[in-house]
Order: sequence, then C-alpha cells, then structure tokens
Amino acid sequence: MSYIGQQPLNNFVTKQSQTFTPDGSTTGFTLNFAVTSGVDIMLVINNVVQEPGGGKAYTASGTTLTMSEAPSASDSMYCIFLGLALQTVNPGDGSVGTSKLVDSAVTNAKIANSTIDLTSKVTGVLPSANGQVMTPAFQAYMNSTQTGVASETATKLNIDTEEWDTDSNFDTTNNRFLPTTAGKYFIYGGYRFDSGSADQVKYAEIRLYKNGSVYKDGVQVGNYNTQTFRNMLLTVSTVVDMNGSSDYVELFALRHTASGTDITAGSRYTYFGGYKLIGA
Repeated sequence: MSYIGQQPLNNFVTKQSQTFTPDGSTTGFTLNFAVTSGVDIMLVINNVVQEPGGGKAYTASGTTLTMSEAPSASDSMYCIFLGLALQTVNPGDGSVGTSKLVDSAVTNAKIANSTIDLTSKVTGVLPSANGQVMTPAFQAYMNSTQTGVASETATKLNIDTEEWDTDSNFDTTNNRFLPTTAGKYFIYGGYRFDSGSADQVKYAEIRLYKNGSVYKDGVQVGNYNTQTFRNMLLTVSTVVDMNGSSDYVELFALRHTASGTDITAGSRYTYFGGYKLIGA
C-alpha cells in the first residue's frame, strides 16, 4: 500500500534500563550510559515516575544521577534511558581494517618509528627527513702544493680546505675525518703527484688509514727499472664502519722516487671525502 512520508523502521528499538540499590543515605548514582540531562531518562521509584530538574526529584548529566534526597533502602528504584548523549567511542584493539582508512591518510607524523620515511618508500627518492640523511658528510682538498715528500715514506696528505662539512667532523689541522654518528661510511680520496722530467716515479700508492693503521690502498706500478711515469692521479674508495666516537680516517701517499716529489694542490687533484650510508 502506498503512503506519504518517511520510510518506517523495519525493526523495533529496545530501550536500555538500569536498576539501582539505594541505601537510605546515598544521593549520587552512576548511570551505565551518558545522558545530556535528566529528561533523557525516566526514573521510577516504587512504581512512581519521578520528575527531573533542579529543585525536583533528580538531575542527571553525563553518567551522574543526583537525587534531591536519598531513597530509602527498601525502595525499588530503576530508570529507562530515553536518549543517550553523543560521545566519541574508541574502536577495539585490532578492529580497524585497511578498508576503514582513507587513502593517503597515514603520514610520517603518525609513524612511531621516525626513521621510516613513507615518502621515500613511495617515490623511490632518498629520504631527507626524520634522520634519514647521508650525514655526517664532508669533502675537502689540498689548497697548497705539498712539496719535498720523501721517497719510501708514508706521508699524510695535507688536506686543509673544506668544500663542505655538514657536522664539523673534518679536522683541517690534523687532516682527519672523525664522525660523531656511528654507522657505515663511504670514504673516497685521490691525489696527484708531480715528479718532473728528471725525477720519475717507479711506483706509487694511496693509502686510507683508520685509527693510525692502513685500512685500504690503491697502487700504480710502472716499469721499475726504466722509471716510466712522471705524473699520475691515484684514487681509493671503500666502506668504513665507524663507531661515532673515536674512529677516524686519514689519507696518505707513498712513492718510490729518486728524490723528493711534490703533491699537486687543488680540488681537482688532491681531495678527500665521505658520507654516511643509509640502511647499511
């Protein structure tokens, strides 16, 4: 049969009720459900409906029911909830599924582990926040020619000028990198020697020292008898595990020459650098 108006409900709605146990002295009771005022419940004592409001039988707010006078211990007392206050309800543990979340709603700010950068996981770019950066990092070079480097003597390269040093961890006085953050670091360096036409080099090495001892090196060897090469750029690169407190690295040169040899200055020729690796 057709009708005009809103579609009626298909099911009956059951009202909630609560029974109280008065003791003759208590005027305050706790409701099972929060309400906005006394009119949201029908309070019945000894089968008589009580009138709500200030100065009358009772008031109610939230989960607090306050009687104007204490009901007797022999009284029968109950209420029926006519309306409930709107309130925020937390979902149960493990009850929220993926389909309940709005797309793109979870951001880095809501991730408990701040070392995870969602942006980098999605876009594939290197992360630049939340600690996921390749620092400490530095790059420095030799600004003035290092002259008279003795033959067969491991000589520390005078890397004295910084191009950048993110955490001030490179010491230009001692020519060493001592990072203050533990981790694995990619370290690289290079130098160029200039022996001149009359002072040719038989072989040359570039050595990376860690804590005063050789860690890695690169070697160039010519014809030892004919002494064939004069100028050459040697390089070294590797990954070094650093403890972030006392570990340091330095760059050394070692050559066999007829006499002293110069190390070429300039950022193109004699340089030293490194940076912390992410996820290593």
